[in-house]
Amino acid sequence: MKHLTLAAAFCLFAAPAFAFQCPTDIAAIDAALAAGPDLSAEQVAQVEAWRDEGAALHDAGDHDASVATLAQAKDLLGLN
Repeated sequence: MKHLTLAAAFCLFAAPAFAFQCPTDIAAIDAALAAGPDLSAEQVAQVEAWRDEGAALHDAGDHDASVATLAQAKDLLGLN
């Protein structure tokens, strides 16, 4: 029972941490894009689309989806 209570408490406190990770991820993506990544125009467009979608999800309060979407952009940029 202690483990279940501890796990539930961790989940409650971890959720706000994702909210603060989104702006950090967005800034990292923006910096990488500004540096001129070695990607095709189509890949850059995809990164920008994921970045914009991740920012919109963050603004809407869906931080788990935002982190996942921004992770796709970071992967393509080689940031993960």
